[in-house]
Amino acid sequence: MRERARVGLVGGSGVYDLSSIEGLSEERVRTPFGDPSDAYFCGTLRGVPVAFLSRHGRGHRLSPTEVNYRANVCGFKMLGCDALLSASACGSLREELPPRTAVVPDQFIDRTRHRADTFFGGGLVAHAGLADPVCAVLSDALAESGRAAGLDARLGGTYVCMEGPQFSTRAESHLYRSWGADVIGMTNLTEARLAREAELCYASIALVTDYDCWREATEDVSVEAIIAILGENATAARETLAGAVGRIDPARRCECRDAMRYALITHPNAIPPETRERLRPIAGRYL
Repeated sequence: MRERARVGLVGGSGVYDLSSIEGLSEERVRTPFGDPSDAYFCGTLRGVPVAFLSRHGRGHRLSPTEVNYRANVCGFKMLGCDALLSASACGSLREELPPRTAVVPDQFIDRTRHRADTFFGGGLVAHAGLADPVCAVLSDALAESGRAAGLDARLGGTYVCMEGPQFSTRAESHLYRSWGADVIGMTNLTEARLAREAELCYASIALVTDYDCWREATEDVSVEAIIAILGENATAARETLAGAVGRIDPARRCECRDAMRYALITHPNAIPPETRERLRPIAGRYL
């Protein structure tokens, strides 16, 4: 019987560890794209093999722009993961999504400017489909687990991924609302893009900590308020990730794991050897 693939867990602001992982070991991975944010913590969670990574590093050392998303996702792939579950903080752009709500987004708008968000290039062109940027199977698992953990978890919504590290201007916040967006954060879309290229199923639960700065009836977003609410929801967030792990069917049928089958368009004879070698952990099955 084939060993079950690991599930990758990405912890964001306020979700830095999963102490319930059994048989814990620390593994450092060197990838062709540089070093990940930190060591991965590997073991089993409710009987499922997992690998956990703190997105911003222990002590929250890395800003959203400084995170090496390519190395992080590549490291999960090299450790044998076939799925990624992510947790992060976000701001609300909707009255009906108050702080302490949890959203499992199914769409994104990209407002990043300064980060690498593709594995390809350097002589190998690939165009991944991203119309549906998250895995529906994993999203369902996260939403169900969030509700079971006591969170008001909403399935679906549009997440604006901004560059940061500054928060939005008031004009930007109103603009995003006019676009029909629901929440705003600084990390998840970059992970979703790279997970798709790596053929990893991906879904994220975004924990609402504030109303950004559009809502006149409340104070503008602040780090102090974010940390306070994250502290309140940290246990539920960890329980959500742990519960979702057990709900993922290892035999699931989805398009995520074959997303790049027809995406590479460069002729094989034209791919430089160094590019081929760099991309082997990501697209080796096609090279």
